[in-house]
Amino acid sequence: MSRMTPFASPLLLGFDAMEKTLERLSKASDGYPPYNIERVAADRASGDPERLRITLAVAGFSEEELDVSVEENQLSIRGRQVEQGERDYLYRGIAARQFQRTFVLADGMQVLGACLKNGLLSVDLIRPEPSRMVKKINISVSQ
Repeated sequence: MSRMTPFASPLLLGFDAMEKTLERLSKASDGYPPYNIERVAADRASGDPERLRITLAVAGFSEEELDVSVEENQLSIRGRQVEQGERDYLYRGIAARQFQRTFVLADGMQVLGACLKNGLLSVDLIRPEPSRMVKKINISVSQ
């Protein structure tokens, strides 16, 4: 039995990449590290536009152990803790755990910057207003 996809309609043309992105997102369901996404209101006094802020709980990670990058429309945040030599643990409840958290960005989204404070990594994004474009298509008439 073949699977029916949401983009199988003949009226939706060129959405193959979006369908693959949705499949990739459904497979990435690891809950570590926990994160929040919030909307930060525009500040009229300073002229800052409305933005989105992704905040990840990355306690125990230093700036050197974190990597934030954007490739095409994908924001990737990676953490890789380095084992600090041989230690004699009586109990080890905090593991040096690696992670990769990926967010797919809409066209036009831009990353403003990232800030690490008190074990929280905040990444700010803006979504500039898209310019509305209407293009007139000429119709040729053959005789």
